Amino acid sequence: MRLLQTGIVMNRKKIRRLMNKYHLICPIRKPNPYKQMAKAKQENMTKPNHLNRQFKAHGPKIVLLTDITYLFFGQGNKAYLVTIKDAYTNQILSYVPSESLEVDFVLTCMEQLVENHSIPKSQKTLIHSDQGIHYTSMKFQSLLNDKELRQSMSRRGNCWDNAPQESFFGHMKDDLGSLKNVNTFKELCVKMDDYMDYYNNDRYQWNLAKLSPNQYAEFIQTGDYPLAHLVKTPEVPTVQKQN
Repeated sequence: MRLLQTGIVMNRKKIRRLMNKYHLICPIRKPNPYKQMAKAKQENMTKPNHLNRQFKAHGPKIVLLTDITYLFFGQGNKAYLVTIKDAYTNQILSYVPSESLEVDFVLTCMEQLVENHSIPKSQKTLIHSDQGIHYTSMKFQSLLNDKELRQSMSRRGNCWDNAPQESFFGHMKDDLGSLKNVNTFKELCVKMDDYMDYYNNDRYQWNLAKLSPNQYAEFIQTGDYPLAHLVKTPEVPTVQKQN
């Protein structure tokens, strides 16, 4: 995919031969032992799983996935990152790093989403998360109601119900590698800004017609395929209407 973006057409067998010749190895992502968040308290209200893993069924900005992950940096420092991902285009539409697990940084992420993107209202857009304390909080649920967004939650202990979001965090940490050279939270924020720009604009994905998330969003909106001069143009995907 990277070669296609630079105008070079080369099949995977030749790429494998070249990798073997020059001893190039692509690391395989392994399960992350740190991805378990603190257990949510159950006095707050949970919501049904309205999504039911229909991640690609309804088109752009209809199914939005959100979650929180740990970020270890410097010499034993820990921060947190919340993101909101479009399940259809794989774009990261909003993200906020934080030095603490206060609910406010999750609310800020949602506010930024609504402020910076045209999100369908009147309960048409589904915000899907796990049952963490941030998402069961009255503050978060009140915010969604105010913004006319519909809430959905994974079944308890079932990470597959939010698998694309979990996958993003895994790939992000693989791409970033060690953050031991990042000494301050301010430096970490810059690192996150750079990565999100790279991911949305330059991280090409096979299941997005070999395009980056932003390219794919543009393609399904306009029908203009940026690699049409090199490869056959795929069909513009069709989507179902949301129930």
